[in-house]
Amino acid sequence: MKKISPYKQIDEALLALDNGGRFYNILTKSNDGIISQSELGKIGGLFNDKQKMILFLEMSMISFEDEEKEIILSKLDGDLKQTYLKYKSQKLLPSEANEKGILASNAILTGVPKLVDKKSDFNGFIMVPIMAGKAMIFVMIPIIDNYNIYELRDEKTSDTFIIAHSRNSEKLPNKKIIIAGLLKELKSEKNEDSKTVKFLEANYYISN
Repeated sequence: MKKISPYKQIDEALLALDNGGRFYNILTKSNDGIISQSELGKIGGLFNDKQKMILFLEMSMISFEDEEKEIILSKLDGDLKQTYLKYKSQKLLPSEANEKGILASNAILTGVPKLVDKKSDFNGFIMVPIMAGKAMIFVMIPIIDNYNIYELRDEKTSDTFIIAHSRNSEKLPNKKIIIAGLLKELKSEKNEDSKTVKFLEANYYISN
């Protein structure tokens, strides 16, 4: 997971985003007033993950007023505008995420994370694809085997939502943060018919 430093000035954002792309993007020009997928991918350190590119863009613009965001969005080329509309994030509180969150969509949440540091304190499972000969099958494994798990709490309530991110990432601060990622489903036990809840596979966060 990557910490984001949002742009503070609109001119700074436009200069960074309208960058000409990588050296092999010969049809993309810097400072031409058009922001393409290749340019957004370059500044975000991404290649073909369109959904994650939009998440990076939204987090980068999060300090701006709506009018300033519209200036940037107006510079996106046609394909990137369609991608933005397809993957635009839900903005949710932890107390809202399980009920209102849409699976497989981007989401941006605000709250205070608390690390779940004991396997005995958390029993959620995820579906993981594996190859069995030429066929792909899905198996259930404890989510805590693959991720660091946090409970993200609303500042003013006791409601929490599950956040998962790579074990190779630094621990999150125990203070209010903005965190963004992909909403996925979590089984409460090893039972396909058990109640499904949601969690956020985190990609980016902002901390003051």
